[in-house]
Amino acid sequence: MSEPQLTTLAARTGTALRLAKGESLKIVNVHGTQVVDFWAFNAADLEEWMSMPHTRNSCRKLAPAVGESFVTTLRRPILTLDEDTSPGVHDTLIPCCDAARYKQLGYEGHANCADNMANGLKELGIDPPPPPAVFNIFMNIPIGPTGRLEIVPPVCEPGDYVVLRAEMDCIVALSACPHDIFPVNGADATPREVAYTVYPTPNKIG
Repeated sequence: MSEPQLTTLAARTGTALRLAKGESLKIVNVHGTQVVDFWAFNAADLEEWMSMPHTRNSCRKLAPAVGESFVTTLRRPILTLDEDTSPGVHDTLIPCCDAARYKQLGYEGHANCADNMANGLKELGIDPPPPPAVFNIFMNIPIGPTGRLEIVPPVCEPGDYVVLRAEMDCIVALSACPHDIFPVNGADATPREVAYTVYPTPNKIG
């Protein structure tokens, strides 16, 4: 079976998708520098969502490794990380950027991931809830010796990707993070496009 065509997600924008149980979502870091903010909700009950605190407790680490699952607020698996060609550096601690954060930084009206999530869900006809704690794919937030969280560029190569397999029917939202103040999206702090595609089976893909 031929590989499905990749869809480009433009820099600073977001989208939302419906995934059936068993389908897989591939997210490609086209340039190697772009962070993707990512959320998932139980399609049958939006009040059950992919929870970063519950997931950290489940896998006993800051982010799941290949073969491990993200779990919901009800501690049920919602997505499994099937593949990760990057060094595996992702973040589950930092909240998504939002209008309030940019206003604090002096950039009122700045594009942000919270709005990207909300707009993506609205396009599916869904009334968006407040954004839950987010999985920041490819984001590099090392913890310093004093416990301070640093913000440094991703350590990916162009073309690195992750594959997430749905363990239940779910709705996912993703945002090509618009942050251009700190080196979130590369040393030059420049948001760039990413790409994604949906696979109908959980088979390994390359």
